[in-house]
Amino acid sequence: MLSKTFLKISAIAGIGVITTASMANSQTKELTGTLKKIKDSGVIVLGVRESSIPFSYLNDQQKPIGYSIDLCMKVVDSVKKQLKMPKLEVKTNPVTSQTRIPLMTNGTIDLECGSTTNSVERQKQVAFSVAPFVTSVRMAVKKDSGIKNLSDLDGKAVVTTTGTTSDRYIKQNEKGQKINVKNLYGKDHAESFLMLESGRASAFVMDDVLLAGLIAQSKNPKAFAIVGPSLSVEPYGLMFRKNDPQFKAVVDNSLKNLMKTGEINKIYAKWFTKPIPPKNVNLNLPMSPKLKEAIKNPTDKGV
Repeated sequence: MLSKTFLKISAIAGIGVITTASMANSQTKELTGTLKKIKDSGVIVLGVRESSIPFSYLNDQQKPIGYSIDLCMKVVDSVKKQLKMPKLEVKTNPVTSQTRIPLMTNGTIDLECGSTTNSVERQKQVAFSVAPFVTSVRMAVKKDSGIKNLSDLDGKAVVTTTGTTSDRYIKQNEKGQKINVKNLYGKDHAESFLMLESGRASAFVMDDVLLAGLIAQSKNPKAFAIVGPSLSVEPYGLMFRKNDPQFKAVVDNSLKNLMKTGEINKIYAKWFTKPIPPKNVNLNLPMSPKLKEAIKNPTDKGV
């Protein structure tokens, strides 16, 4: 005859097995949002930029590379592990400042790997990861233009990229400074910079790190300068669909792990303090104090 103690232990163990199995089944059944979409399709689609140097841009082989691409691939590794799908297919889909949010909300892309500011306004439509980068909005000009401050823009053409927060800030400051400028818009950062380079615009207002990247890759980097006050300090985030806590947890935990282990410092150095393709120029941009603070205390708070 079996002892009461043995029966009790067996019952408890049996309950444990059932509970564990139930949890596993429950987790599988309860997969929702982007993770469910990825699991069902066998594909994760990354939204990539083509000229956001050094975050997301195309190399000589037209392959997306950059700081944000590297971070996104770390997230992809986490998704593969979470879903137990080591052979998960990774596809890329080009996006612009204007198309990135629509393509996210309609399900075309699953994770945007670019240079997108996490703003309170954008949070009404999409969600963001903790910030892996912090930038300031300033303006690029030709060194011989004589432009140093916003007041020097009166009566001149100023370009920014369609669908960016920089557009809002230049308009706000135009009003505050009581200056009158002609606003021009490029479809992407490359086109906006070309307007500055060709003389169609006297200044290009954008995130200073993007301006530095475009200048470094230009035909004559010494001909340009980044000037004027900071119009805004902005956190970047990897962008995904809102109201998707399962996917957000995977993205945030992946980035937080990079920050905790210090691996993000190596990825940063690769793109900001070492020569980068295709021209092997060095942006020479050490981590700012604000970025170091963002890495030390990760947050997804928008501006």
